[in-house]
Amino acid sequence: MNDADTTVDDTSRCGYVALVGRPNVGKSTLLNHLLGQKISITSRKPQTTRHRVLGIKTEGATQIVYVDTPGLHKIEPKAINRYMNQTASQAMLDVDVVIFVIERLRWTEEDDWVLEKVKHVQCPVILALNKIDLIDDKKQLLPALQKLSEKFSFAEIFPLSALRGHNLDALETAIKRRLPENPHFFPEDQVTDRSERFLAAELVREKVMRQLGEELPYEITVEIESFKREGKLLTIDALILVERDGQKKIVIGNGGERIRQIGEEARKDMQKLFDSKIMLKLWVKVKAGWSDDERALRSLGYSDFE
Repeated sequence: MNDADTTVDDTSRCGYVALVGRPNVGKSTLLNHLLGQKISITSRKPQTTRHRVLGIKTEGATQIVYVDTPGLHKIEPKAINRYMNQTASQAMLDVDVVIFVIERLRWTEEDDWVLEKVKHVQCPVILALNKIDLIDDKKQLLPALQKLSEKFSFAEIFPLSALRGHNLDALETAIKRRLPENPHFFPEDQVTDRSERFLAAELVREKVMRQLGEELPYEITVEIESFKREGKLLTIDALILVERDGQKKIVIGNGGERIRQIGEEARKDMQKLFDSKIMLKLWVKVKAGWSDDERALRSLGYSDFE
């Protein structure tokens, strides 16, 4: 396919690569495995990712700036849904490569909807067919790839498994070939543009979503009220915001058991990420209607909401 014979040399290269797709196709898992460390939170629930998150990977002369985006979805019942769609759409405007992620052999109406947006970008689009480890009959793969290639003139198509690390090296080589000659935009040791406070809030939110499964709707967010570092000790106070009293009870659980479990799991991940001893305190508060209130969204860190 186009540019396939171009080789990566020692020239300084740097560029932005957007990971886009409908909810729950594995974009954040793909980012984490490409980076070799956890930057974006993941869960089995769609729309776990709400913000644009940069993951920066520097190897020798090449720096790839991955842009993880919320899942694009057709229905926008609330302001937060509009925010997520806007964030993902804007991420495609100014990048050097788009990776359009789909889920194994499932092509849905929402994939069609994403494809319509992808067709307008001015850069190469690589199609990543994720979760191929879950395909029982591998004979279905070749005809599926042929059909997908007829939908759009993709620069390349890669079957892969983000979770198992299958075919990620080949994908990354294809990305590197398409990066422009540029000085590096970020220091060599920087892995994200997000603050430690942001990452701490996201880790708490991930544990809430994983713990509660289908019990809690999406009207939940996390705000860091205090973040203090003293030597190797990091003291974090986090507020879990829900929209109704019933949701507050669910998060706390019987005798506070559930919120203790959420705190314990979040604390373990924070210790790894921040390389510190963590003192984490969690509270739950009702803030009615925050997910459909643009002013509330801005105050809660959804700062690029327009």
